[in-house]
Amino acid sequence: MTLKMILHRPPSVGDTERPVPRWALRLAYALPLLLLPSCLWRLPFALHFEMGQVHEGGGMPGYWLSIPYVVGLSVLSELIAILTIGLVRGWGEVAPAWIPVIGGRRIRPMAAVVPAVFGGLILTFLFTSVPIGDGRRLAPYGIADSIGYSNDAWQALAAVCVTPIAAWGPITIALAIAYYRRRTPARPPE
Repeated sequence: MTLKMILHRPPSVGDTERPVPRWALRLAYALPLLLLPSCLWRLPFALHFEMGQVHEGGGMPGYWLSIPYVVGLSVLSELIAILTIGLVRGWGEVAPAWIPVIGGRRIRPMAAVVPAVFGGLILTFLFTSVPIGDGRRLAPYGIADSIGYSNDAWQALAAVCVTPIAAWGPITIALAIAYYRRRTPARPPE
């Protein structure tokens, strides 16, 4: 199999009502991989390893709180990212048969689009900050000081691992819009 066949293989339409745009299929499958570095970056914090960050004042919470919180947050992030694959697969159009009550029934487009867009907006709001100078940035919770690192290598590693998470919200919104356009019939011009 050549590289050209891998990159240009048309998407499977066997389980969706209409063909999924190739870009949407690729983005949906890439999203969990895009978030994986930030999830892995978080894990050492559960064991109180500060990953080169320089903190002033207060210490870390006990292991009984930090381990379940950090591991749970990482697992939940990946599960939500995997859920966005439903916007490009058949199980996002017809509920799987094993789900009680709604199993096997068609999913109304707005039942998937509204939570996806709302979630994408929340993610965009949470993970977007604007630098305002002097090592400070404007974040959803107010003005925050940038975190200091013991050396540039730790800071570069943090940037590589954590920066892609800012794309999570816009990607989810783009996939929701593509899902909506694919699932709703085109109206003739008036």
